[in-house]
Amino acid sequence: MWKFVIATMSVAVLIAGCAQPPVVKEEVKPAVKEAAKPEVKPLTEEEAKKTGLHGAGEALLYWSGKAARDLAEAKKIAPAPVTEVKAEYALSKEDFEKMRQIYFDRCAGCHGVLRKGATGKALTPDKMRPQGSAILRAFIYTGTGGGMPGWGKQGVLSDAETDLMVKYIQNDPPIPPQWSLPDMKKSWKVLIPPEKRPTAPQHKRDWQNFFVVTLRDAGKIAIIDGDTKEVVNTVDSGYAVHIVRMSMSGRYVYTIGRDGKATIIDLWMEKPDTVAEIRTGLDARSIDVSKYTGFEDKYAVVGCYWPPQFVILDGATLEPIKIVSTLSYTYDTEEYHPEPRVASIVASHFRPEWVVNIKETGQIWLVDYSDPSNPGIKMIEAERFLHDGGWDASKRYFLVGANMKNKVSIVDTKERKLVANVETGIKPHPGRGANWTDSVYGPVWATGHLGEGLMAVIGTDPEKYPQNAWKVVRRATMLGGGNLFIKTHPNSNWIWVDHTLHADDKIKRSIGVYDRNNIGDKLYKSWEVADYGRAVHFEYNKAGDEVWVSVWGRMDVPGKVGEIVVYDDKTLAEKARIKNLVTPTGKFNVYNTVNDIY
Repeated sequence: MWKFVIATMSVAVLIAGCAQPPVVKEEVKPAVKEAAKPEVKPLTEEEAKKTGLHGAGEALLYWSGKAARDLAEAKKIAPAPVTEVKAEYALSKEDFEKMRQIYFDRCAGCHGVLRKGATGKALTPDKMRPQGSAILRAFIYTGTGGGMPGWGKQGVLSDAETDLMVKYIQNDPPIPPQWSLPDMKKSWKVLIPPEKRPTAPQHKRDWQNFFVVTLRDAGKIAIIDGDTKEVVNTVDSGYAVHIVRMSMSGRYVYTIGRDGKATIIDLWMEKPDTVAEIRTGLDARSIDVSKYTGFEDKYAVVGCYWPPQFVILDGATLEPIKIVSTLSYTYDTEEYHPEPRVASIVASHFRPEWVVNIKETGQIWLVDYSDPSNPGIKMIEAERFLHDGGWDASKRYFLVGANMKNKVSIVDTKERKLVANVETGIKPHPGRGANWTDSVYGPVWATGHLGEGLMAVIGTDPEKYPQNAWKVVRRATMLGGGNLFIKTHPNSNWIWVDHTLHADDKIKRSIGVYDRNNIGDKLYKSWEVADYGRAVHFEYNKAGDEVWVSVWGRMDVPGKVGEIVVYDDKTLAEKARIKNLVTPTGKFNVYNTVNDIY
């Protein structure tokens, strides 16, 4: 029956591109109370802000992570809707809070905290109510072929929770609080001051070959020795860490969680551990450091989803220095946007600047950090819904996916201008992309796609190969859509791809390789990495002769919580398995990350 419903509904109802991996928490409450109409009267926006949850500490807990349940219980309060609620989609305060947290964990990354849409379509009541609950339920429960997971089908949401989420998205979204510099300073901790940190490594391991692995659902970081495959230490981090970046020296690891918590880990300690931490907002996705000559590691920057802003910090202690709001107007229609989130950030190699990608407004900001209290900003109009991206081989050009526009935007960081918007395919999701020298087209960079099984290859050398520059010169098929990451190495003959968000169980567990010397139009080889979960993300070791692949499992399934599989890059043979890691996701080799090797 559901297949018939899905087959007959319009694709425009709900987005296919919610590139959020399933999150399964240890606490599962199968019993859900029957929804009841809340006893509230319509509120104005100003009245809604007075719900009692806008104090600094309480606001953060309320809007981020596991502590929300405790706060909601203590306060006996949930956000009130600002318009009249009809009985058919009314929720009790308890159920509204439960769905608010689930939405934050599973959906906000693609659809926005305010549900205005980005990678995913807008989920505001004016768009959801006309569709009807049956159609909405089908999408939430079953998912779509373009990247949105089937939350019910995968067992992440129960039938009752699916029904509650259908009602939740037909209610007005609650109004999130802001997060100021005083709020940040209350959370700021320097656990080990710089002057008390080691002056040389306190162990004999090759720390440049450490892999820093995000254990997404556990809210931790695993430091793994790339030589011995031993877990050196497991360190607490923010919730569902999105990315990891290294200091220019490689000594320090900078992490950012989806709850806005940033940390520094010192790899020189006998047992690497956190030396500083801070919460920069309620939701964040990006972090980097200053890299230009004379400013190495002096500053750090965090890009937030909510509040929409970026924060400049001291590079050694994470003391907050400056907050810059990204509230602005869309580059094309010049309409005000209330939630222009900061997506990827990289540090320029040509100036003391960060390349800051503003998702919803379609602007790339070049932020001069030489005077961090008074940062200069050059705004470059690019394309809307900017997401992630990486450097070309010369590290002059930054290529970033504008996934809902099916394009890749390219900026020249030396000339400080937009080079091109290149149409590639349905919902490009490059991660950092992959660079190599093609036998025909010269230096190229490639991306995979969420919405279709396609690798698109773009020429990147306008001087020696001007006829190929900023054009798609090759297209090759994958097993299907749902690709999140693509990877290669200067020493490799292969290009590795995953199919993480594909709906088919076998395909989502499968990876594939293209032969760089003879790409053709399809994969050279593909295979299943495990008999459970999803295969995701690749990283090479320091020598460039091993590839590490993650397997996402489930926290509530013993023996299948997750693992890392290590392959010989030359022969493609399996070498090792590092087991019992809770949903390992990004794996960042220190040497490769410092040197932008991808």
